Amino acid sequence: MAHKLPDYYFRVRENGAFVFRVDTENRQRRIEMDQIAVVNIRNGDIKPHGDRMLSEQDLETIKTWMAERIQVLARRDIDDIHRAVDYLNTTTQWVQSKASDEQLDAVTDDLLLAMHDLRSVLVRKKADRLMRQKD
Repeated sequence: MAHKLPDYYFRVRENGAFVFRVDTENRQRRIEMDQIAVVNIRNGDIKPHGDRMLSEQDLETIKTWMAERIQVLARRDIDDIHRAVDYLNTTTQWVQSKASDEQLDAVTDDLLLAMHDLRSVLVRKKADRLMRQKD
């Protein structure tokens, strides 16, 4: 038995997606994708494509996708930060054990400035959290 395709396809873009309705029930038995909307997950906009009117099912499916997409992106954000911690650790090991003087000259100032900036923001944010807990 062939796998049934979903009724909707979301072509992801930076801040949302183009939404297509998938149709395989046609005489040629081809997959047809009809764009029905453009969504923006940053501001929650759902704009119908052209003069199209979106059905309740369309809107419900789009809103469900948007909520799931926001969760996926949030998980990716924290995963990226955990990777950054790993990169900092491997960078430290590289600096200590493998880096040549020329390589260190090429990256030291950029690394020091980035780490200083990160440290300043982290210290300020932690102080803000501690002050809120005190109140």
